[in-house]
Parts: sequence; structure tokens; C-alpha cells
Amino acid sequence: MDALRHGWPIRIGEAPVLLPVETALAPQASSDRALISAARAATLKLANQREAASGHAPVLIRSSAPMGLDEARPIADPALDLVVPLKGPFRAETIACKAEAEAAMELARLAGILPAFLFDPAHAGEPVRLAASDLAAWSDQVALTIATRARLPISASEEAEVIAFRKLDDMREHVALVIGNPDFDRVPLVRLHSECLTGDIFGSLKCDCGPQLDAALARMAEEAKAGGWGILLYLRQEGRGIGLINKLRAYRLQDAGFDTVDANARLGLPVEARDFPVAARMLDLLGVNAVRLLTNNPAKVAALEAAGVTVAERVEHQLPANAHNQRYLATKRDRAGHLLK
Repeated sequence: MDALRHGWPIRIGEAPVLLPVETALAPQASSDRALISAARAATLKLANQREAASGHAPVLIRSSAPMGLDEARPIADPALDLVVPLKGPFRAETIACKAEAEAAMELARLAGILPAFLFDPAHAGEPVRLAASDLAAWSDQVALTIATRARLPISASEEAEVIAFRKLDDMREHVALVIGNPDFDRVPLVRLHSECLTGDIFGSLKCDCGPQLDAALARMAEEAKAGGWGILLYLRQEGRGIGLINKLRAYRLQDAGFDTVDANARLGLPVEARDFPVAARMLDLLGVNAVRLLTNNPAKVAALEAAGVTVAERVEHQLPANAHNQRYLATKRDRAGHLLK
């Protein structure tokens, strides 16, 4: 991930070298093949509807002539579709190294860059080597530990403690905020809240993240007053796991008329890419094996239960819409399965 952010080439196993199109700093690099997402391939009329349904899946395309980075970037970035409307011609080819290609697309998502690579390019430089299995090892949450904890009175409740978690090979530091005095004879009210800079900090009206965060803390404070307790897990997974930059790219596409689901697909990124098992690991480290989950998203319930956490109750957490997020909430309800009225 660090290599991709720096624009360095990577080589996964014995598959050909891959050079990230968005960040690459190899001006002489060129190739007649590129690895892109199925959603971008569909935009270029190189994938059918079934393939495009899994927009994050890799597709290998071949050009009639070698491409440099200037030619490859409009292929990768939908924001350039109107600037460079004519691309190609290309044809799709079979990917011999499918597992490695899938790992590359996932690494691009985790690095927060567009999932597009020059495939086996000339003049790319010395690649960083890794194996496809390294990604699975990195994703294993058993290495997550409690780094530190401290009392943290907040406006919602003076009886609060903040607990920070981290893995040595992951720069993201997740946080739990425990409201009230833990009583393990009572099932805590728990909220999984994914980081949202625009909503949590800037008060964005495009989503409901900020109000959901504030309402969850207020509700846990009420629980604490009644003798119960609550845990807010603040997960460092901006943009449902696609990262801040790509989330803002999706916002631009939404301004052009695409909904949340279609905007992510046009970027070649998953609609839902959050890592809910990390939340289960955090709860395990806190000694919690059963929760009352504050959510409208049945996928969170299913993910926690699959990870061994008992969800004793799903507690509704719907807040009023505004003029800017009505379509966003409708899309969550109608296309992502959220239980909203």
C-alpha cells in the first residue's frame, strides 16, 4: 500500500509487474495492456452487465498501441470522461494471474487510489515484491491490540473512557468510546461508526453521519444514567472503506447525477468495503461478546454475528432527512438494504 501511494511498481507473486496509473512517477513507462475494474471496462464497452455487476473485479484490456501514463489516466478516472471522450480501441483479454490481479485491485482500494495499473510496462522501475497471501495475513485482525486507554469526559457524558487500538502493520488507529460504567451483567448499547471527515467534523448535509454520531452518544449517555452502558466503536474506514479522496471523487459523480451506488461503481470501487471483523475484534478485546446494536444496516448485524458476536437486539437509529441527503438515504434503503422508512 505504501508503494502504491508512492507510485512505485509492484509485483505480486510471479505475475507481471503492475504500475499504479494514478500515482506513478515513471514518465517513460508504457504498455499496451492495462488492468482496470469491471465497472470501468463496462463504461468502455468491454464488459457485459454481469461482469460489471462486480465493479471492483479486475479486467485486462489491450490497446492497439503502447500507452504512456498520460493516455492511461483517462482510462482510470471517470472525472476525465468528458475531457477525453474518445479512448481506445481496446479489447478485453483473459487474465492468467487472476488471484494476483484481484489482490492488486484490493490493494489499490486500501491505498485509497484508483484501481488501475499499467500491466507489465517497460521502464517502470524496480518493483516492490509481495505475495497474494500477504493481503490475507494483513487482513487478519488477531494482531489488533489495545494500545492505550484514558478517561475522557465528553459533552454527552462525563463518565467516558477512550480506548485506542492498533496493529503494527496498519497506520489506521481505531478507537472505542465507552460511556458509563461497564457492567458485564448487562448487554451494552453498541454503535459501529465509520469515520466521516465531512460529516463528523464539517457537518456535511450530504450524509447523516454527523447526526448519527451525536445521537448515538446522546443515547448511550441516557443508557448510562439508567444504570446501563454503551460503546461507540469509531472505525477508521472513511467512505465505507474507499478512502477520503475516492469518496470525494464519488461526490463529484453524484453532482453529475449518479447515486451513491453507481458513483462507486464508476470509480471501480465496492459500494461497501468496510471491515466489520475489526469491530468484532475490538469488542473481544473489551471482553464483550453480546451487544444491542444501534443500526439500520442488517449487514452490520450479520457481519458481527458471523464473527462470533451475539446481537441480542437491533436498535433502530433513523434520523430526519434534509434536502441534501434525501436521495442518499433513499439509495441506502432501496439499493443497499438499510431498514429505513
